[in-house]
Amino acid sequence: MRFPEFLKPDGTIGFVAPSFGCNTEPYKTAFVNAQKKLGELGHTFDIGPNCYAGDGIGISSTPENCGKELTDYYCSENNDVLMSCGGGELMCETLDYVDFERIKAAKPKWYMGFSDNTNFTFLLTTMCDVASIYAPCAASFGMEPWHESIQDAYDILTGEKNIVKGYPMWEKEGIRDEEHPLLPYNLTEKRELYYYIPGVGGSMARDYEVFLSGRLVGGCMDCLVNLAGTNFDKVAEFNERYADEGIVWFLEACDLNVMGIRRALWNMEHAGWFKHVKGFIIGRPLCFGTDMMGMNQYNAVTGILSKYKVPIIMDTDIGHLSPMMPIICGSHAEIHALGNDISIRMTN
Repeated sequence: MRFPEFLKPDGTIGFVAPSFGCNTEPYKTAFVNAQKKLGELGHTFDIGPNCYAGDGIGISSTPENCGKELTDYYCSENNDVLMSCGGGELMCETLDYVDFERIKAAKPKWYMGFSDNTNFTFLLTTMCDVASIYAPCAASFGMEPWHESIQDAYDILTGEKNIVKGYPMWEKEGIRDEEHPLLPYNLTEKRELYYYIPGVGGSMARDYEVFLSGRLVGGCMDCLVNLAGTNFDKVAEFNERYADEGIVWFLEACDLNVMGIRRALWNMEHAGWFKHVKGFIIGRPLCFGTDMMGMNQYNAVTGILSKYKVPIIMDTDIGHLSPMMPIICGSHAEIHALGNDISIRMTN
């Protein structure tokens, strides 16, 4: 696995918008403030042509423009790392215009983003064998003040930190809007982890210490399930490259309801993605707390994944219900969890 060089104190951050740009509020003001805050830390910027665009459908511009911007800025020597402006809906359509052969041949570079950006964070790792960072997008760095998770994401990007831990509280309903674009997270809910441990009852599982190690890969299931079985699906080869270490999957969901989560996992399973799996880390889904015909966010997962007889840690700080732990996709991870505490150490 190729680890890029970390962002230096005077390094240049490139901003791209292969998914949504920052052309509307509250994202525009937050993105501007993110540049101010990152600039105060010593960084300069290389801003892509689509960052303030809004002429696309489900993305900032046309798929051709977005794919070209992503390829050109990744391969450019004018920036040191790339940060995505935001998530969105149809970044998958840009992939036909991303030159992955050119990206493979380029000097490895950190790419940071989440949600729809799974279409690049995941493929950069599985297709190009380059680590990426699954973490908040650029506009989140404009919040006042930074939450610990935002500082963690910056510290991962700069190499100051390689261990992240869960956060005590999370946000069920955000309060940022057009008139209040810089507000911090609305932390009202206490983090409570849910475990599945083979051979151990659900209520007792919380008393067991869980240790996992393996090559860490994953992202947003809404995007991953679309990639399975396409010409961009190189997961089988990735799994074999790291068979000796084993694979730990991190997964979360945005628009998928509990039935959609179960269908997505069934699809990924039948695509052969979970070969050599050592464990699963599942983030809080956006549909948190819902029930459909006896299906909830827990048995949606265990109904498919329990057959692998590996630990599953659910309701972790990953994904769309902030805050989220920044995850190095492609790293070798050592994960320790007990009760409501979880830590992830990530190395090359």
